[in-house]
Amino acid sequence: AMAQAALGAAGLHFDELNKLRVLEPEVAAETAQLREDCRAFVDKTVEFQKMVAGLTELVDQMAKAVESEKMKAIGAQNLLKSIAKQREAQEQQLQALIAEKKMQLERYRIEYEALCRIEADQNEFIDQFIFQK
Repeated sequence: AMAQAALGAAGLHFDELNKLRVLEPEVAAETAQLREDCRAFVDKTVEFQKMVAGLTELVDQMAKAVESEKMKAIGAQNLLKSIAKQREAQEQQLQALIAEKKMQLERYRIEYEALCRIEADQNEFIDQFIFQK
């Protein structure tokens, strides 16, 4: 015991296997425990970094998919606008055609009425010519 105290004063200690050590057994055990804790912490940190990298990759993929769908939606919207404009232009053309045909119909009606009057006048003239004979 006296030898152990003298060695302890010199900073030397015996461990549980009676090997001579520079560190006290408790300090050596705490150091070993700390080393294990640090290893476990580093392992967990690496695992966490892998999870974060996986999550980041997933978010990037989703962002690309969202962007792609957004572009498709914009394309579809533009196509619909284009179709609507085409229909509007077609409708205007047809309205113009209808107006033109109505004017033509009115001209034909006036011309027909004039021809009917001429026919009536000519029939009257023929009738008078026949009665004179």
